[in-house]
Amino acid sequence: MKAMILDDKLDFAWSDVPAPVQKDDEVLIEVHAAAVNRADLMQKDGKYASPPEWPQWCGLEVSGVVLDAPQGSQFKKGDRVCALVGGGGYSEQIAVPEGMVIPIPDEMSFVEAASIPEVWCTVYLNLMFEAGGLTKDDIFYVQAGASGVGLAAIQLAKLYGAKVITTVGSEDKADFVKKLGADIAVNYKKEDILSVLEANPPSVALDCIGGANMGKCIQQMVFKGRWIMIASMGGAETQINLENIWRKRIKLIGSTLRSRTSEEKSRIMKALHDELIPLFISKKLVSNIHAVYPIQQVEEAHAVLRRSENIGKVVLTLR
Repeated sequence: MKAMILDDKLDFAWSDVPAPVQKDDEVLIEVHAAAVNRADLMQKDGKYASPPEWPQWCGLEVSGVVLDAPQGSQFKKGDRVCALVGGGGYSEQIAVPEGMVIPIPDEMSFVEAASIPEVWCTVYLNLMFEAGGLTKDDIFYVQAGASGVGLAAIQLAKLYGAKVITTVGSEDKADFVKKLGADIAVNYKKEDILSVLEANPPSVALDCIGGANMGKCIQQMVFKGRWIMIASMGGAETQINLENIWRKRIKLIGSTLRSRTSEEKSRIMKALHDELIPLFISKKLVSNIHAVYPIQQVEEAHAVLRRSENIGKVVLTLR
C-alpha cells in the first residue's frame, strides 16, 4: 500500500510501505479521508512523533470502509466507519483497535466523518471529563475559536448553556464564531483579551495557546475555576501568581489525547458515538469543513493551517 510518509529530511513522500498487520482486536480500514490537525504540523517539523505502537507518519483521524474485523465484532466488511488513531492516518489502509472505531451514519459523508474523531474527542474529553461538565452558570473561555477544536468547543459549551468567550484573528472569523454561538469574540490582533476576562471572569478555560499572557489571564478566573492546557502554540513559558491559584483554588490541568491508552480513547469514542453523533444527524452540531485536498496536495493543506487561514477543518481525500 501507499502512505504519505516523512522522509529523512522530513519532507512528504507518497511511498510504498508494508500493509498493516492486523491484531486480533483491530479493525482494518480502507482509508477514504483523513483530516489535518496542528499535531500533524508538529510531526512534520520533527517535534511530535507518533506513539511507538502507531505508524510514524501523520494522521490522527480517518474515515473509510472496513476491510476486515475481529471475530464477533460489531463491524463487518464494507461498513462505513471513522476512527481515532495515534498516527498513520495519511495512508491507504490502517489497523485500529475496535473500540476506537465507530460507524458513520448514512447522512454523513466520508469527508465530514474524518473531521470528527480527533477534534470532538478532544473537546468532549476536556469539557466533560477534565472540567467536570458545563452548565448555564459557567463562563467558558476558549482560545483559537475558528480552529477545529475551537468551533467544536463553542458548540458543545452552548449546548450545555454556558456563556462563551473566544479569541480569533480576523473580523470574518469573529462573525463566523458568533453565528455558531460565541457570545463574545475578541480579535486578539486589535483587542485586549485581558480586559474582556476582567469583565467576564471565566469558570472554565480551554487553552491551546499559552504564552506570556496566559499568567495574567488565569488570574481572572472565578473561585474554583478550571484552566485546561492542551497545547502551547503561543509559547511554553509564562509567569503565574501562585498565591492567586491557591487562594481561589484554581485547577490548572494539563491534558493531551494522543498519548492516552487505547482503552481511554475507546471510552471517549463511545461517548462521542452515543451522545454526539445523534446531534450531528439532527444538525444540532456541525463540523465545518474549510477545505478539501487530495492527499497528494498535503503540503498545500498544511500551509492553510500554518497561515491560520482556516475556519474549521481541512481534510485530505484518498479516494
